[in-house]
Formats: sequence, structure tokens, C-alpha cells
Amino acid sequence: MNKQMITALYPASFDPITYGHVDVAERASKLFDEVVVGVFDKPLKNILFSSEERYSMTCNALAHIDNVHVVKYSGLTIKFAHSIGANVMVRGLRVISDFEWEMQLALANKNFAPDIETVCFMSSHRYSFVSSSLVREIAMHGGSVSDLTPPHVVELLQKKYKEMGKI
Repeated sequence: MNKQMITALYPASFDPITYGHVDVAERASKLFDEVVVGVFDKPLKNILFSSEERYSMTCNALAHIDNVHVVKYSGLTIKFAHSIGANVMVRGLRVISDFEWEMQLALANKNFAPDIETVCFMSSHRYSFVSSSLVREIAMHGGSVSDLTPPHVVELLQKKYKEMGKI
């Protein structure tokens, strides 16, 4: 019997990547043959880091996981999923409001790509309050985010906010 290889796409802006993101990628890597972490190039929100910076941070944070590969992409996520042969879309859920948004996305994606399943990972309780926007806010005001994001990201946040004259 031939087992079909399962490729999962875990897309996000990762602005910046947090330990919550890392946790989801690690857990997904145990269930799927390959996890492609897609760093979305041009999200429709205010971002702090460039596409290249977000890509680099994410590569560094996930380098310890053998079957995880980080790529940048633009355009519709579902089209990108098809282009890499993904069978599954991985998403993370922290709070109830995440569920509403993720359900909308999953239903829309199912409409356009019935062959791709969405799998949501519930946030580990220790990361359930962690979001990239919270990490940025704390760092911008000089607070410690060392328990929320990898050390290289902490350094880049401090550098970025110093350059901007925020801290």
C-alpha cells in the first residue's frame, strides 16, 4: 500500500514570529510529512518588519525542525497551497475570536479548494495570550518579550524600535 505524502501549509505574516507560532509548527511537524511555513509577503495590515526580515526570523526560529521549510509567498494563500502540493492548511487558535475568523477562512478556502483540509491547532495554554501585535506593543514600550519570542527576535525588535526612536 502506498501512503500519500501529506504536505501542510502553515501561512501567516509572522510579524514577528512568536513561541506560539513555533509551538504550532513543532506540533504540525509531528503529524505531517512536510510542513511549509509560508511567510505572507504583503498582508493587509500594518507590519513592522519587511518581508525579508520576517522570512529570516522565521527560518532561524524553525531551523531545528527537519521537516519544516520556510518560504515567502504573495497572492491568494489557497493558490499558493496548490502550487506547493499542500493537502492541508494549518492554523492556530488562541481565543474565541480567532475561531470565528479561522472558520470564515476555512469555509472560503473549502469553497475554492475542496481538496485542501484545514486543521486548527489549539494554542498551548502557556501561549494562549501571545500574539505578534502584543509582542510588538510590549517591545515598543521597552518591556521584556524574552518569554514570548526567540532571542534573535528579541534583539531584532529592540534594534528596530531603537532605529525608530521608540525606545
